Amino acid sequence: MDLTAHLLSPEPLGWLASLILLSTIARQIWRQAHAPTVEGVSKWLFIGQMAASVLYLVYSVLVKNPVFIASNAALLVAGITGQFIYLRRRHEQEKGVHG
Repeated sequence: MDLTAHLLSPEPLGWLASLILLSTIARQIWRQAHAPTVEGVSKWLFIGQMAASVLYLVYSVLVKNPVFIASNAALLVAGITGQFIYLRRRHEQEKGVHG
């Protein structure tokens, strides 16, 4: 594929959209990791995100789209990270209340 054809393909838009989405989610996870409580955060947010990411990842592999494969794999990792932080914070809160 020559440069002109590559620049006119929709893939650069997909990568840009993915970068924007992953940046916003990374920022939210960073904020959550530094928040003292899990107040206002639902465990179902990350459970739903992980379930959707797994399904989107399978779909992306089946249609062989590298933008979606990379994006959805990264979103799955983000969901797992968010759930881990949520559970750790909730445990710390419960321990502080009962300990």
